[in-house]
Amino acid sequence: MEDSGSSSSKVKEVIVHEEKPHVLVVDDCSTTRLLNQVMFKTYSCKVTTAENGLKALEFLGLLDASPNLIQVPKVNMIITDYEMPGINGYELLKKIKESSSLKNVPVLIASSAFDRDLIKKCLEAGAQMCLRKPLKLPDVEKLIPLMQ
Repeated sequence: MEDSGSSSSKVKEVIVHEEKPHVLVVDDCSTTRLLNQVMFKTYSCKVTTAENGLKALEFLGLLDASPNLIQVPKVNMIITDYEMPGINGYELLKKIKESSSLKNVPVLIASSAFDRDLIKKCLEAGAQMCLRKPLKLPDVEKLIPLMQ
C-alpha cells in the first residue's frame, strides 16, 4: 500500500516574505517617538527611533569619515522633529540630502509650530513635506504610500 502523503510526492511550499517599509523617527521627546512608533507599527512598518540628529546620522552611517566602507541601513522614510538640541531637523535634512545613498529617501519635517518661511526653507532643502505635531493615525495612513 502506497502512502499518498509520502515525502517524494509532497509539493514544497515557498513563502515569500515582503520586506516591511522601514521608517526612522527622530525626535528628542520620548513620548513622541513612542507614539509614532506605535502608529507606524499599526501599518506593519519597521520603526527605528533616534533621540537626536547626531544619533540619526550615526544610524544612517553619515558620521563615519569613510561612509563607503559601511553598510547603510535601508530606510524608506525619515520623519524628524524640527526643533531639537544639537543638530536640528533642518540640519539633519541637509546632511541626508547631501548623501548619495540617501538623497532619494523622503524626509518629512515635523513641528508643533510652523511659519511659512520655515516651511519654505525646509521644502527648498529637499523635505518631502512638513507636518504638524503630533501626528495622528490618519496622517500616518496617508504617509504609507510614500514608502512604496
